[in-house]
Amino acid sequence: MDNLNNLSEKEINPLKSIEDWEDDLLVRYPEPGVPSKAKEEYRNYEKPARDTVKEFYKLNHTYQTFDFVQQKQDEFLQFNRKELPVWGAMEYLNTLVDDSDPDIELDQLQHLLQTAEAIRADGHPDWFVLTGFIHDMGKVLCLFGEPQWAVVGDTFPVGCKHSDKIVYPEFFDLNPDSKNPLYNTKYGVYEPNCGLDQVKMSWGHDEYLYQITKSYLPEPALYMIRYHSFYAQHREHAYEHLMNDHDREMFEWVKKFNPYDLYSKNPVPPKASELRPYYEDLIAKYLPATVKL
Repeated sequence: MDNLNNLSEKEINPLKSIEDWEDDLLVRYPEPGVPSKAKEEYRNYEKPARDTVKEFYKLNHTYQTFDFVQQKQDEFLQFNRKELPVWGAMEYLNTLVDDSDPDIELDQLQHLLQTAEAIRADGHPDWFVLTGFIHDMGKVLCLFGEPQWAVVGDTFPVGCKHSDKIVYPEFFDLNPDSKNPLYNTKYGVYEPNCGLDQVKMSWGHDEYLYQITKSYLPEPALYMIRYHSFYAQHREHAYEHLMNDHDREMFEWVKKFNPYDLYSKNPVPPKASELRPYYEDLIAKYLPATVKL
């Protein structure tokens, strides 16, 4: 862990914007039934941004070890940094936007409202709508000084062999766990079909928000929050050997949520001031008056 204390600014924040990794997802998983855009139409596929996404995953795959995840859980799951109303936490998240980036037209809150409103328009339960609204709230980790690669990016199990279905799998050769016989076998420290509740995932905004909300939301919502970036499973089915039947049942909700997460963004900003009363009522129905971050 000592070398983590000596990271340069470029190693801490390799991406121009943390949204670049999500743009990369749209190229890997284009919207079904919609003509694929040429790579050059995505801002992250200009070569400099493409290179930074690759560097981002190199850092992510190098440093996200079993011990690193344990360290981050010990550090952040004390929830002793801030206490805010949920809407206030979303406004705090908005300070993450890089005003110098001309490609960012909508802020974090507007993107999340678009996701939630798309879910609401399709008539899903109100807890599903709320999940769409808050699912990225864990990105406040960036505002606590965490490296981008410890906040966003595809998530994956630690403590067992890394699947070659994870994006840029070649970079796992740099991860010390890949040389550790305790962690580099198919099952590693886990038992066959032990269930994902027994599995440590790479550290980031998904796990952080799950830990914040796990006492309040219905179980399908918690699966959506905890595993929405676990593309190696919900898109590639690479970790069936760790999942149990209950996980498979719950992952139907994760798969239902994924298109709203990826494909609901559009350039027309929602009117946050008009929508706020509805979402404040929804928050009050399921969550405490304030959340500890």
